[in-house]
Amino acid sequence: MQPDNLISLKDDMVAFIAGHGMRRFSAFITEDVPTVIFEEENADGWKDFVEHAKAAGAPFLTMSEVVLEKADVAILLDQLRDETFPNASEEIDDAEYLVNHVGKVGYLQLGFAHQGVMFIFEVATDWYDSFQNLMETVSDLGGIVVDNRESDE
Repeated sequence: MQPDNLISLKDDMVAFIAGHGMRRFSAFITEDVPTVIFEEENADGWKDFVEHAKAAGAPFLTMSEVVLEKADVAILLDQLRDETFPNASEEIDDAEYLVNHVGKVGYLQLGFAHQGVMFIFEVATDWYDSFQNLMETVSDLGGIVVDNRESDE
């Protein structure tokens, strides 16, 4: 179970990476690049990931974080209120609850390159996953066109 703020985990990662004599590069690895996602059931699996990076000869790791901003929640709420779809009030309630997490780190990504492939480790809080799901819902609804005109056929 992840805490609702990954800031202390981030601090642990920074110290562990530095302790291994490696550098950090602030960057987010997108899905556009060939990637391998490191899966580990152990809560400290990220340490294994850092050790794999060092063993692979990676001179640095990329590190990215997402902090929930008040503006992100406001935009999400505006978009949800503009859409009409089933369970809209439930989604709005979920989005309003996210205000409790403003200023918190909800997502961390570590990565390193090896032989033309990016290896990545990701961890997210439950509220960040909910935020992402709501954003996808809004994005998907934005692409739906409803034609309310009567057909002459």
